[in-house]
Amino acid sequence: MQISPDETIYWQSGFIVINATLVFTWVAMILLIGGSWLITRNLSTGRSITVRQSMLESIVSMIQRQIEEVMLSNARPFLAFIGSLFLFIATLNLLSIFPGYRSPTGSLSTTSALAVCVFVVVPIYGIRAQGVGQYLRQYLQPTFFMLPFNIFGELSRTLAMAVRLFGNIMSGEMIIAILLTLVPLFFPVVMQLFGLLIGMIQAYIFAVLAAVYIASAMSDAQLSNED
Repeated sequence: MQISPDETIYWQSGFIVINATLVFTWVAMILLIGGSWLITRNLSTGRSITVRQSMLESIVSMIQRQIEEVMLSNARPFLAFIGSLFLFIATLNLLSIFPGYRSPTGSLSTTSALAVCVFVVVPIYGIRAQGVGQYLRQYLQPTFFMLPFNIFGELSRTLAMAVRLFGNIMSGEMIIAILLTLVPLFFPVVMQLFGLLIGMIQAYIFAVLAAVYIASAMSDAQLSNED
């Protein structure tokens, strides 16, 4: 049994490898870009809007409300990044309804890349909110000796995000594969639907954690500024 989509190799020449992780990530990106272009064509600002524009506005509003509930602030500055994270991970997981598809989130390389994106963006928002000095000062709290521990905490948090998403998706795929072998009729279909639900939940959790970490970086900087 192939645990990770990295193990499914379609083409290789030397150190250049095209595996299922890359292929299905490209497929998801093409679908998202193409779908975004189709949906956002001929948008109207009047009272009469199309069904697709109404659906688009509903999705954006839902994501915006969730961000505001988590961060307790205006969601617009964070909507592009957090919304893109959620839609990308959700698309990667939802495509698993198609036979032969392997979700790239079942690869540690994909989840690590997503976690690194969060790791890079969090200090950017924190520095943008309060400046370099105020943001970096939080790593010295409560004393200078906490600096290595605070840095390690940031790194371990990033690792936890990557492993959490990878582990949940991979374990779900393994369970479905085992059930297909043991009970090849109705029950695996139910598990497939359950796997889709888990995939959506994991996309939501990942996006919420990104919002929480950004909010934490900004609030810590604000508290330091008030002190």
